[in-house]
Amino acid sequence: MKIYSITLCFFLTTTFAFAQYPLIENRSYVAVQVQTSLKIDGKADEEAWGNAPWTEAFVDIQGDRRPLPRWGTRVKMLWDTNYFYFYAQLEEPHIWATLKQRDTVIFYDNDFEIFIDPDGDLHSYLEYEVNANNTVWDLLLTKPYRDEGHAINHWNMGGLQSAVHINGTLNQSDDKDNYWSVEVAIPWEVIDEAATQQFPPEHGDALRVNFSRVQWETDIINGRYVKKKNPETGKNLPENNWVWSPQRVINMHEPEFWGMVYFSTTKQQDPQLQIHPAREEVRQLLSHIHRQQLLFYKENGYFQQNGEALLAYKAFSNGKPITWKLQVSTHDYHAEMQHADLSEELWHMNRSGQIWKTKQ
Repeated sequence: MKIYSITLCFFLTTTFAFAQYPLIENRSYVAVQVQTSLKIDGKADEEAWGNAPWTEAFVDIQGDRRPLPRWGTRVKMLWDTNYFYFYAQLEEPHIWATLKQRDTVIFYDNDFEIFIDPDGDLHSYLEYEVNANNTVWDLLLTKPYRDEGHAINHWNMGGLQSAVHINGTLNQSDDKDNYWSVEVAIPWEVIDEAATQQFPPEHGDALRVNFSRVQWETDIINGRYVKKKNPETGKNLPENNWVWSPQRVINMHEPEFWGMVYFSTTKQQDPQLQIHPAREEVRQLLSHIHRQQLLFYKENGYFQQNGEALLAYKAFSNGKPITWKLQVSTHDYHAEMQHADLSEELWHMNRSGQIWKTKQ
């Protein structure tokens, strides 16, 4: 086995024609600043919520490869100088919940989840989970689990406000329910702790955000909701994972696929507040290189030096040239990438899995 102990450089300017591994179209949303206070009761009765648009309906976490969810899920977002607000509505004919202790593994029940990466570097991101009991699990992730990240479970979102409203009856199996809704206010001071930029945001600022709904299949046995079992193994059937912005695989901890939330100080929708396709293309390509490097290192004990092999089956969505450089040593690598539509931005990725940009 050959061990590469010197620094190798690989330069590439090309456009790939392969479509085997297409790019994911990240979803986006414009959150408008609200001037009146909101009562966090799970109901979203205020006029500001009535004027806020819904996100697109949730889809399966794997995207178009899987059927659409059985029941609808949508979210609205608002903000002011103190909080980032969320309102989610989850259609559900049978609403149930069992967990009541904070910071337990809430997705063992049906739940709703919020993920926020404040500066979009794929590190130091927040996770909030809640069930129909309004039992909360809030945690801080140092980085994705693929990069040996850790979940800090005993970290709490100070000043968090969370409420659940049930349009139906909880844990009552002999009737049909309509939906349960979640209203959340996360203080900017909490988000600020995991960010390099400062909050509250200014007009045009953005956060990388995604939402997940975990839904278990159940039977009703002796009046109780019981998770369905695989008859061959006796284990619970896998849960359904429904999300706002599809993740490609069953894994919420790939922040490069999360959506973007833009912040507006005006009531009008600003057409300039939208995802830049070239920027998302670069982020996903660098993240693909990173995942491939991790796999290669696990199998070989050193990093791949062949840049063409790392992107051999990757498609470019808009056909524009991308220049990139790969520097490799035995136990480290550094990739730099520049898109033709982003001539002033040089993007970076290294072994830690962190992504960042510098000015040219």
